[in-house]
Amino acid sequence: MFKLPGNIIQRKTYLSKVKSFIGKPVAKVFTGQRRVGKSFMLYQIIRLILDKKPDANIIYINKEDIAFDDIKTATGLNDYIQTRISNQNKNYIFIDEIQEITDFEKAIRSLLLDENNDIYITGSNARLLSGELATLLAGRTIEIKIYSLAYPEFLTFHKLTDSQDSLLKYFRYGGLPYLINLNLTDDVVFEYLKNIYNTIVFRDVVARYNVRNTHFLERLIRFLADNTGSLFSAKRISDFLKSQKINIAHNQVQTYLSYLVNAFLIHQVSRYDIRGKRIFETGEKYYFENNGLRNAVAGYKPGDNAKLLENVVYNQLLYKGYEVKTGWLETEEIDFIATKDNETQYIQVALQLNAGKTIEREFGNLLKINDNYPKMVITMDEKVKNTYKGIPLITIRNFLMV
Repeated sequence: MFKLPGNIIQRKTYLSKVKSFIGKPVAKVFTGQRRVGKSFMLYQIIRLILDKKPDANIIYINKEDIAFDDIKTATGLNDYIQTRISNQNKNYIFIDEIQEITDFEKAIRSLLLDENNDIYITGSNARLLSGELATLLAGRTIEIKIYSLAYPEFLTFHKLTDSQDSLLKYFRYGGLPYLINLNLTDDVVFEYLKNIYNTIVFRDVVARYNVRNTHFLERLIRFLADNTGSLFSAKRISDFLKSQKINIAHNQVQTYLSYLVNAFLIHQVSRYDIRGKRIFETGEKYYFENNGLRNAVAGYKPGDNAKLLENVVYNQLLYKGYEVKTGWLETEEIDFIATKDNETQYIQVALQLNAGKTIEREFGNLLKINDNYPKMVITMDEKVKNTYKGIPLITIRNFLMV
């Protein structure tokens, strides 16, 4: 049996989600961008199981390890596992980066026929639970999305206390867990992040989708990094790139955007008409899964803090389990509409609130919404009052630490 890494820092939010499914006959599927800690989630679950059942039969496959390179198809996966299954003890089966195995869903369906098998898999593609897998395993999977470290986790991992300096480190370097092994300096961190960026782009996008126009792909990612949180359509991106002498149709832009979303490099946020209660067909916002990777692409500049702030708020809402859209109220924009458990809240994000026009705009847009759902403004400005006309004003650090 493989050896578990030592000194694993628990990510309790995710562990609490999976605990009630341990031992149940459903495949636990952990999805998320590369290097956000999916493998270490498997290690934490293995440790939980072994603490309770030291004789548990653990079967572990990591498709990033050359030792498992021969497992390429569903048949090969099934054959490997069948030779290691115990008929006396429950089998706990862990498969890391399963999307590297052709037709893996057929093997998972077969293994789930035996209730003595408890299955955990990870994948770095957002479409892991769509298509044939969804058909073959309908009702027999539970997906748990893993994100980069939330700000409180970042503090725990790096043994930091909550402060403005710690927050700016989080804005600058992002929350990839491996950073705890590095000095938090630009030359070291951004060299690591650029390597991760290249792995995602060239393995999870270029190789997976046979992308030939890599020059355009990288220009597109740079455009998204420079315009994080801006509202635009694929046609607008296409028109901009044409002005830069890059001629590509807007439907091709949309295809490439979908590849980046599927690889979890970026998140696409739909625009919602608050009055008409409908999703607009065009016009979306894009945020990076990890601010550090965004900064590795575009460079970190203090002048980008407004974009990074909005990105951090969006990522925190995802981490907390919200479904997020951007709102539209006639001609006014609401940064986020966050929904969970049939409850909604409206959120505006502002770097500073030191000017009357800024206060009027951020709070005024929220005051125009007629329903009674909670509303708030989130800011980095720590000198402002707590409310404005009944709408709470929350500093980003308080928002992230709740």
